[in-house]
Amino acid sequence: MEVTQNPASAGPFAQLALSPAEFSTLLGQIYQGPMEQVPWGKALELIRRHLRANYVTLILRSPAADRQGLMVNASEHGTTQPGEVSYNNYFYSLDPFVGLPSDRVVTIDEHLGQAAWCGSELYQQFLHPLGVRFVLGADLRTDDGVECRFRVSRKMDAPDFSQAEKALCTALLPHLKRAVDLHSRIDVVESERNICASAINRMLVGMVMIDEAGAIIRTNAAADEILAARDGIRIAMGALEVSYGQENRRFQRLLRQSMIAHRSTATAGAEAMSITRPSGKARLGLLIRSIPLSEWSEDNRRRPACAIFIRDPERKSQASRDMVRQLFDFTPAETELALQLANGLTLDESAEELGISKNTARAHLRAIFSKTGVTRQAKLVRMLLGSVVSLG
Repeated sequence: MEVTQNPASAGPFAQLALSPAEFSTLLGQIYQGPMEQVPWGKALELIRRHLRANYVTLILRSPAADRQGLMVNASEHGTTQPGEVSYNNYFYSLDPFVGLPSDRVVTIDEHLGQAAWCGSELYQQFLHPLGVRFVLGADLRTDDGVECRFRVSRKMDAPDFSQAEKALCTALLPHLKRAVDLHSRIDVVESERNICASAINRMLVGMVMIDEAGAIIRTNAAADEILAARDGIRIAMGALEVSYGQENRRFQRLLRQSMIAHRSTATAGAEAMSITRPSGKARLGLLIRSIPLSEWSEDNRRRPACAIFIRDPERKSQASRDMVRQLFDFTPAETELALQLANGLTLDESAEELGISKNTARAHLRAIFSKTGVTRQAKLVRMLLGSVVSLG
């Protein structure tokens, strides 16, 4: 039986010489866009070529008086659009091609009228010198409230956008909208991850992410310093190894147990141990926490299987002086003494380190006690270490 195509549905593809395979490739690039270093750079370039445009732009963050806009461009000049800085700094306020109907493709002539558009200040001062005459666009708004603008432009000697070309862009819009939503969610997760990672660093906790084969995926700055010292634990052939045999055997056993737990969807389990250091310094504290697969996790050998947290009790606090002063209303001198005490020094050692007399140190300590409401040095240290100063 012969199958005939619906001419209405085949029209845009036939007129643009865009085959189903080409359309599929274009959709693939749109969904790949959130993972690219320059989001949607490849997809916008494909759209530019198919529509014979000189510029295709996705405005992810609209410019405003107090901030720069964020644009992704595909053009004959590459990813940088001539005049982009000028637009962000001034011409955005003159742009009449805004406030479009949600998720609908329109041309500038339809939206504004040819005479009004060609007589506008934006066109005369900004776009005409760039060789732009025709513009097609759509405003996207996701369910989470993300808004962005999609714009395609053509030169003066080119024809205006046809109905078939508008239909093609209309077919792409829902996919671009979903991809923008994905990009937004990935960005939020990445921002949260960076905040948490920064807090762990400030707390002087080393963190090592391990895949299910035991290979190291990622480390933080604190872990890099601890591992580089090779004092109790080190990297050997891309994996972690403890210095002393008996402790290493226990560590590797706990690591294998964590890998097994990774394949379970149960609550993440944790095991702890201490590690002797050949240097004779205080033992390292180590905690291994499995990262279980979720119910819908796919197989991925490079997915984190467990996190290893390492704490060196001899590392000095990096607490922010400004944070300590804001939290307890200390003077600069009181702040310096409090930080020395938090790092484990005695009052006499702190005085020597700061180059002040013992009597001056005692006077500062009395003032610190008065402001914090504690009367013992040990309790003061616990208060400092248990406060939010280490997160600043």
